[in-house]
Amino acid sequence: MLSALPTTLRLVLLAFLWGESPKESATPPSLRFQLRHEHAVANGSRSLFSDVHPSFVDQYYELSTKSIKTHRPSSASAYNDARLLMRHGQSSAFVWDNVDTPAPDVTKRETLLQLAKMTANSYYGDPGHKLWYPLNGWNTSVPFGWEPDADGFRGHVFVSDDNTTVVISVKGTSAPWIAGGEGPTKKKDKLNDNLLFSCCCARVGPTWSTVCDCYAGGDKCDQKCVERALIDDSLFYPVGTNLYNDVAYMYPDANIWLTGHSLGGSLAALLGATFGVPVVAFETPGEKMAATRLHLPSPPSTHHITHVYHNGDPIPMGTCTGVTSTCAIGGFALESQCHLGQRVLFDTVGKRGWSVDSRQHGIQFIVDKVLNEDWDPENGREVPEVDVQEDCIDCFNWQYGDFK
Repeated sequence: MLSALPTTLRLVLLAFLWGESPKESATPPSLRFQLRHEHAVANGSRSLFSDVHPSFVDQYYELSTKSIKTHRPSSASAYNDARLLMRHGQSSAFVWDNVDTPAPDVTKRETLLQLAKMTANSYYGDPGHKLWYPLNGWNTSVPFGWEPDADGFRGHVFVSDDNTTVVISVKGTSAPWIAGGEGPTKKKDKLNDNLLFSCCCARVGPTWSTVCDCYAGGDKCDQKCVERALIDDSLFYPVGTNLYNDVAYMYPDANIWLTGHSLGGSLAALLGATFGVPVVAFETPGEKMAATRLHLPSPPSTHHITHVYHNGDPIPMGTCTGVTSTCAIGGFALESQCHLGQRVLFDTVGKRGWSVDSRQHGIQFIVDKVLNEDWDPENGREVPEVDVQEDCIDCFNWQYGDFK
């Protein structure tokens, strides 16, 4: 049954939800998650939730956990005030709350694999789909999902057995070379991709139609214009903040985690930076430039955000660029390469001899080829060592200023 959270109540309780942290407790070694809801969007920005059929109660994902420290805004109003000051070129003495919270253990391959399957299934609304990954305990084929022409930001909501933790998965871009099919969301997906990850409104070449009017000729782009282009209420970042607050309203005492693939992973990372909650994102275009354009205040650390990707995929590496690239041929200007937080980078080119190919970007490829076995079993390493991206610069050949 479709239902929408009451908008008035959501707004009334928003300050409370931001100000309250989940109750601290000892971090369990693992948590079991059931698929409880699907989420989607109505009328451009309003969250809708569909409860999963009761026959799914015996199906679960199990994730190893560990305790981490995150930095969270003290309140919604203080955070929004800081963003407003930054937008006007002023600094703000912003205060962060330090919080100990359970998070996925990103050193465990099985945990990454289960999260990858969670986000893989968010592309499909029907467990009967040939690319759906069965859950543990799978014993039914009851269909569920949004109507075929549903459009926009959507995914799944998983809840632990004890209701202490919620995982929100966010669907990425629907395209034949990403998720095995285009789907009804492809138009809005591409718009958000080209706004978030291009240097200047998807101005790749003179034949391209830009997605915003910020190009100022030559190698110049109007900075204020590209910032304004990202804040429309119907775009995916504002929709994502509404979704997070709605889920926090539904589960006020729970820790919230985020996951996603490609565009969905970048949106999860932006929301994780906003709310200070754990994120595991797969094969994402760099979202750090978008975070700057959105004027998200920078906490002392963003290591609660983990990017998982391999260097045989040119999209997270920022090399699927130029008018002859696969991305450009498909109409995507995915030009960013810098990520927030930390990363688990698989050197599939150097250690497995893979070529660089955008067809290796899909989440099914990650599940079946990258996370299918321990990375370095001889040395007891399930996945590559967690590190951080060094000396990364986006769009170095562009000039940004007040050109309009």
